[in-house]
Amino acid sequence: MEVKTVTDIIESFAPLVLQESYDNAGLLVGNPCMQVSGVLLCIDVTEAIIEEAIAINANLIIAHHPLIFSGLKKITGQNEVQRCVIKAIKHDIAIYVAHTNIDNVADGVNGIIANKIGLENRRVLQPKQGMLVKLVTFVPKLHVQRVREAIFEAGGGNIGNYDACSFNSEGYGSFRPNSNAHPFVGEKNKIYYEEEIKIEVILPDYIKNKVITSLIKTHPYEEPAYDVFPLLNEHQQIGSGLIGELKKAEDEMNFMLKIKNIFGGNTIRHTASTGKKIKKVALCGGAGSFLLQEAIRAEADIFISGDFKYHDFFDANKKIIVADVGHFETEQFTKELFFDIIRKKLPTFAVHISKINTNPIIYL
Repeated sequence: MEVKTVTDIIESFAPLVLQESYDNAGLLVGNPCMQVSGVLLCIDVTEAIIEEAIAINANLIIAHHPLIFSGLKKITGQNEVQRCVIKAIKHDIAIYVAHTNIDNVADGVNGIIANKIGLENRRVLQPKQGMLVKLVTFVPKLHVQRVREAIFEAGGGNIGNYDACSFNSEGYGSFRPNSNAHPFVGEKNKIYYEEEIKIEVILPDYIKNKVITSLIKTHPYEEPAYDVFPLLNEHQQIGSGLIGELKKAEDEMNFMLKIKNIFGGNTIRHTASTGKKIKKVALCGGAGSFLLQEAIRAEADIFISGDFKYHDFFDANKKIIVADVGHFETEQFTKELFFDIIRKKLPTFAVHISKINTNPIIYL
């Protein structure tokens, strides 16, 4: 099995196109065609992680945080990043990263945190705009079912918890084949009118080419007509953070003791009590202070994340509890997420979750 076979499984869940512009996800070290002996899953790539991979004969490391974040101008072993690159290459170990792309998927990093807490009625806290397009095509009546199903199978027509979504309307198409055409219906050099169905579907822009290819392949016409319109709609399954509800409202302090136990942290930095029960919970794995105002607008009772600065806590303004449980602590379950994604497709393959705690922060 090649490296690309495994990484394609991750990318089918969290396409690289979903990563933020500043990020560096994807295959950072190694040949995508190299044969894989085993996979090691981790949060950060360190020298100890590479040693662990060597010890268990895993030549593919899948990490959450990019080993190489900014450009490397030299590789001389002067810091840990350079030493890791040298050691990985020396031992033929490939390094792959799924970072903000898997953060931005509703069932990704934030989804598994929500599972641990037990949140229901979830939605993305800050959905992304400009991710969707509308595909419109025109198909003769007798062939509409086959073309429509091909569009659905390629990923078109998915809206939230629904798939196979389309709008269909009847009309007449006209065309005149020239002398070089090979028309499916009609005659060369004569105007022809055909009863057609107009199909409209919404789909993510990043699968547009795949869906159009399926459309063309199954459409009976020599040159199918179709339109693609960019949409300003928010993509409700893609974006930053998550918000959901507990089955039952809980006391503030009891809930914070509960999440302290879930995340296994030594401390929680938090703002003062608001005097309310905790029912609606907003969260963001990693550094999420940029979403605080979104959490307030969504009327969350508490916002769980990491990396809040001193002045960020004032922005809670007694409207919400900010609970900073730590960057590593909120992202630690990503290893389990990787494991589940790969095991669903490769149930018997050698996939290992790292036993090394790479959190650089130690609490006294």
